[in-house]
Amino acid sequence: MNPNDTIELLKKAKQGDSKAKDDLVSLNLGLVWSIVKRFNNRGYEPEDLFQIGSIGLLKAIEKFDFSYNVKFSTYAVPMIMGEIRRFLRDDRPVKVARSLKELSIKAQNAKETLTKALDREPTINELAEEINTSPEELVMALESSQAPVSLNDVAFQDDGSPIYYIDQIDTDEIHQNQWLDRIALKEALSKLSRQERQIIVLRYFKDKTQMEVARLLKITQVQVSRMEKKILNKIKELIS
Repeated sequence: MNPNDTIELLKKAKQGDSKAKDDLVSLNLGLVWSIVKRFNNRGYEPEDLFQIGSIGLLKAIEKFDFSYNVKFSTYAVPMIMGEIRRFLRDDRPVKVARSLKELSIKAQNAKETLTKALDREPTINELAEEINTSPEELVMALESSQAPVSLNDVAFQDDGSPIYYIDQIDTDEIHQNQWLDRIALKEALSKLSRQERQIIVLRYFKDKTQMEVARLLKITQVQVSRMEKKILNKIKELIS
């Protein structure tokens, strides 16, 4: 189906059109099954996992955010996988299919090569094209490669009491929005020049002052200030 047709169906579904929602579900059942196959030999019937994955698909339809420049299928993959992984996590550790592990390793190697060639991190589409796979399959592989942790593990500890992972869980919606925020930001940063990325990383990821950035890049503080404003506006435009 044409991506524009999918967007129209999503708009109608979010406005309460049940037929549009049913059409979207029917069109993406193959996506759910493709993800279910990654969890074979877990001691569960595929049909049961399919039902769980379908819940993730429905959540993706309900929560899809049009402001993100991603295809619906790419948006839906982590939600479908998340539902299945949560279901399995309550009973036993999740084992990742060998094919996904291999694809994840291949993607990491390709990412290093492309980063050097492009002088920036590749976008999801560029990385998918480089390793001859779809963006959805790539997202699936990268998502599955995340190491599982116990909810009782310490997530952060400073001078005070430790904060556990279980304390950080609010809602699935917050988690998915954060995941999509990271995708959108990464895509935007990849389209900046090397100097623009350096300024943003130093200012907002390493907490450097404008004066410190100026010294590191051997430019004036006034230049850093002007460039920073332009870069932030550029990022906003790229994300929106």
